[in-house]
Amino acid sequence: MQSLTSTLADLVRINSVNSFYEGGPGEAELADYVEAFFSRRGIETWRQTVFAADPKTKERTNVIARLPGRDSRRRIVLEAHMDTVTVDGMSISPFEPRIEHGQMYGRGSCDTKGGLAAMMHAIADLHSSGFLPACDVWLAAVVDEEFSFRGVLKLCEGLHAEAAVVAEPTELRLVVASKGVLRWRMIAHGKAAHSSKTNLGTNAIYHMARVALALEQDHANLSKYAHPLLGTPSCNVGKIHGGVQVNFVPDQCVIEIDRRLLPHESVSEVWSHYENLLRELKETLPAFDVRMENPMIVDEAWTTDVSEKVVQVAAKVLKGLDRNAEPSGVPFGSDASKFARAGIPSILFGPGSIDQAHTANEYVELAQVERAFEFYRSFIQNYT
Repeated sequence: MQSLTSTLADLVRINSVNSFYEGGPGEAELADYVEAFFSRRGIETWRQTVFAADPKTKERTNVIARLPGRDSRRRIVLEAHMDTVTVDGMSISPFEPRIEHGQMYGRGSCDTKGGLAAMMHAIADLHSSGFLPACDVWLAAVVDEEFSFRGVLKLCEGLHAEAAVVAEPTELRLVVASKGVLRWRMIAHGKAAHSSKTNLGTNAIYHMARVALALEQDHANLSKYAHPLLGTPSCNVGKIHGGVQVNFVPDQCVIEIDRRLLPHESVSEVWSHYENLLRELKETLPAFDVRMENPMIVDEAWTTDVSEKVVQVAAKVLKGLDRNAEPSGVPFGSDASKFARAGIPSILFGPGSIDQAHTANEYVELAQVERAFEFYRSFIQNYT
């Protein structure tokens, strides 16, 4: 489908790196493109301000397009995020879409501009055909999924909808569950001194090293717990920084931790577990001073019951397209959990693999983008 491929190429050409990342311009240019795409076709659109403009950044807005239905009191939402992660370290030109062997390369092609393009064309195709869905259909292109989820949170304020379909790279699988995430920093405080007189100082790196080893041992126990769709929880110490220079006793050391949660785990219980771990270390180590900062990101795990209408319709559509309709789970977070917290049953579905998202040579299979277009269009047609 040439027009779909052309739209995806246009989306990839636009730098929409999240403005919270250094050098990222944000989603403003991409939002303009999405709005113009629908306006040219006579489809109603409007903006929703998420971040107001300031001297350093442009206004960041969600773009919403509406396909009217027979009963405007009812609504379903198709949602995809417009922002991408940074392009640092990429081995390809990030904003020059290149097609090789049926794959389009470029930042965001997989996560998640392929899904966004497919949703845009599904809405446009149904509109041009004169199809009248059972209820209103919104396509929401949102900001800030890759940093703090403010776009979808703004969208969900006061939102009433029966279902949401969120575009993420699921390899065209029907996803009804994902892990949650708890991300925070631990800071070890020591006492600075000259390295020739270490007895006068307290080495914060040594204390944090003991914490890191305790975390490694503790994380080995996570394999005891499992979810049928999500597997086991996980935890990773992903970043460490400490000291000023080699001939100082370091007075501070910081680590950043990423803990992935299962649906049965509450954030408060997991947080208390790590507080207790530090408390136990303090009882055995003199001058031990390691503290937990407030979380940087908190997102509960998410599940949608397979009996929900959104799952049932999606499974019916996939069977009709001769695709795998078995519900599955993914380890990564998404906007779907925010819809769920707003009381809106949701699923994830989209082209591409999470294994290609955020990579140095990100790409998406164009055949999957076309199959996703067919799914989104058929889902709207079958949702009654």
